[in-house]
Amino acid sequence: MNQFFEELGGLWATEAEHRGAKIAAPTLDPRVALELLELARVAAHTRERRFAPLSCYMAGVAAERLRTAKPTVDDEVIAGFIQEVRQKLERAGPQDQDQ
Repeated sequence: MNQFFEELGGLWATEAEHRGAKIAAPTLDPRVALELLELARVAAHTRERRFAPLSCYMAGVAAERLRTAKPTVDDEVIAGFIQEVRQKLERAGPQDQDQ
């Protein structure tokens, strides 16, 4: 996607190796990145600003579980998966900030 994320992916792989695990450096598809940014925006504006990063983390966990359950899933499907959830949150509108 860009140099920062390429370097960050390498750091994740290196740190995993320091913990005795060899993983492929994670990459970020531009379509998935856009949907994650949109999810963060919706979470920040409809719930609480601090929920934005954790919402994206949960999206990543859900996407990986979808890939595990259905290995043929590609990045376009993952982007659509995130988009559908984001749109549901957006349609629900702002919630009480005390949650």
